[in-house]
Amino acid sequence: MILHHFPGGIHPNDEKGLTAHLPVENAPVPERVFLPLSQHIGAPAEPVVKIGDTVKVGDKIAEARGFVSANIHASVTGVVRAIRDYPNVFGRLAPAFEIETTDDAPFHPKKNREDALSLPPQTLIPFIREAGIVGMGGATFPTHVKLSPPEDKPIDTLIINGVECEPYLTADHRLMLEHPSEILEGIVFLHHILGARFTYLAIEANKPDAIKVMEETARDTKINIVSVPKRYPQGAEKQLIKTLTNREVPTGGLPMDVGAVVQNVGTTFAIREAIRWGKPLIERILTVTGRGIKTPKNLRVRLGTPLSEILNLCGGWKTTPGKLIMGGPMMGINQFDTRVPVTKGTSGILLLPRDEVGEYHPHTCIRCGRCVTVCPMGLLPNFLGSFAEFDRFDDAARYHLLDCIECGSCTYICPAKRPLVQMIRYAKGEVLRRRKKAAKK
Repeated sequence: MILHHFPGGIHPNDEKGLTAHLPVENAPVPERVFLPLSQHIGAPAEPVVKIGDTVKVGDKIAEARGFVSANIHASVTGVVRAIRDYPNVFGRLAPAFEIETTDDAPFHPKKNREDALSLPPQTLIPFIREAGIVGMGGATFPTHVKLSPPEDKPIDTLIINGVECEPYLTADHRLMLEHPSEILEGIVFLHHILGARFTYLAIEANKPDAIKVMEETARDTKINIVSVPKRYPQGAEKQLIKTLTNREVPTGGLPMDVGAVVQNVGTTFAIREAIRWGKPLIERILTVTGRGIKTPKNLRVRLGTPLSEILNLCGGWKTTPGKLIMGGPMMGINQFDTRVPVTKGTSGILLLPRDEVGEYHPHTCIRCGRCVTVCPMGLLPNFLGSFAEFDRFDDAARYHLLDCIECGSCTYICPAKRPLVQMIRYAKGEVLRRRKKAAKK
């Protein structure tokens, strides 16, 4: 097929060699888990159990009361000891369940829907909603919402995202190598739900083994396995749509506006587990990596497991700590508290040693335009950063601030070392806060 090019992009070292060859290991069941009520975009789920209740692994403990929300399920069998504020990935305190484990038994499937493809497509979406599945590539948008486009926005293209362009992370890579048939079944379920005319599984060219395995698995199907160029942020959904279809999602729009739906391979696997076996999202695969950790690993981890337990499982810090990042180096979030738990959107944990973390003092923008050249959304990051710096939020909004995907390409390339992504995030938060306040009046 003919591939197209999105504007901008960069080529950082992928650093995947630390873990790409390591099979996924099952992490031990933790003694306690801490499950935030908000692990997704949208309204937090509301508790349906109380302190002192006994729950089994897979039981629903918090229910989505809004359309854009997601259920939360117990990731262990145990006793609910508290519902209290607890540190989260964003450096804040937020409500979470504290469950003390009493039994380390795995989840036992409640269903075997061998006839799922004979069911009407729309009857499969409630299984996904009930399982609390969200985008597992990091966006955490509730999946059932993505699969329910308005009637005036027909979907003709389904794209499964196996690109995993974020440096260091290899969880999706290992998932494709170790569970290709399950991913394929998940793709078939999605195709059935959407009735798409075209179905693609996109994998970045630096994963030839995954491309080969998925091509062999999908040989007798109409699913197109596509090798896409190694280029960051190739895995961002708007850029991936551009690469595969040459369609451009409009400003402020969504993929459904151009007839496309994009799902991560991890999400696709979880969809298969939910539809086929009735399994909710209670665990996920993540990568623990970086030259700061003694033993890098790809792990299958129960949601709610504190970072401290995962770091201990991997041997702890190998040298003087520099940075602990939840996610990858480009879009991940720096952590200052190892009590923070793994959530539905945790794709990796990156430990950088002190000698790999540079300290820079930002300078005034020199108007070189490099950030403009690499921006995959065609924005002016130099202007947006300056508007944020001087609290000119209305001007930032007029320059399409909210279209920024926060990929970090501008910060990566800036010779003045300006923290452009952080400045843009600050401006975004203020613009959204003001709009929310105005809407209440």
